[in-house]
Amino acid sequence: MAQPNETDDSFLPEALQFRSPASLVDIGANLTHESFARDIESVIARTRAAGVDTLILTGTDREHAEQAVSLAQQHTGLYATAGVHPHDASHWTPEMAQAMRTLHGAAEVVAVGECGLDFNRNFSTPEQQEHAFEAQLGLAVESGLPLFVHERDAGRRMLDILKAWRNDISQAVVHCFTGDRDTLFGYLDLDLHIGLTGWICDERRGHHLRDLVGNIPLDRLMVETDCPYLLPRNLPAKLKGRRNEPALLPWIVREIAHWQGVSERELAQATTLTAQRFFQLPTTQEDT
Repeated sequence: MAQPNETDDSFLPEALQFRSPASLVDIGANLTHESFARDIESVIARTRAAGVDTLILTGTDREHAEQAVSLAQQHTGLYATAGVHPHDASHWTPEMAQAMRTLHGAAEVVAVGECGLDFNRNFSTPEQQEHAFEAQLGLAVESGLPLFVHERDAGRRMLDILKAWRNDISQAVVHCFTGDRDTLFGYLDLDLHIGLTGWICDERRGHHLRDLVGNIPLDRLMVETDCPYLLPRNLPAKLKGRRNEPALLPWIVREIAHWQGVSERELAQATTLTAQRFFQLPTTQEDT
């Protein structure tokens, strides 16, 4: 996947700026990515204007988790996760475990992760990934926090591991789900949550998700951009760069709502309520 380009404050053309009919929670925003360094305040302002009132900033390693916590401390409605991505599983050490344990005690941290298995690229070996993942499952049990899980091309092994731990962990969301029907039903059978991204907007590779999305109960479904990656391909105007951002989440909601057969408002309200319950976030009168 190509790296997104840095952009200026005029990143979003007017044709792409619209407000969600109901408050949204973006459960996966990588705002500590370097592409946001120059215009983070403008990005957050556009996010608010789009009705995306809550962001869960993804911590994929110690450095980015600490940055996510710092950013969340500066802005109302921002929270963080803290974990080690399977790509970096080879860096897992007892010292890293202690650093994660400390981060999980921060008020801004609402989940353990991003952690899991990625057998697509294997930047760390499968053995290293499983070791780091099981260690973080242990931290989730210890902290009581839910899990923010990454899985790609590893559905069968992920299901085996999660089945063994399911009675001990509180809750888990498989973020950016792109798997097949059997894997989806396996996760739902384990009472897990599913996060959907702009992948479903991609006519080149999202067709199977469109057929599956109606099988996901609204009280198990959450939405996310996974920005700056996975720019939605249903946008009515082109962008100067390829950087995704949270203000574009309403376009993803529009696509999911179409394939769910519900209104955008209903989907927005349902996924927001689900996210608030899952991450134990405060609610407002508008949300309820």
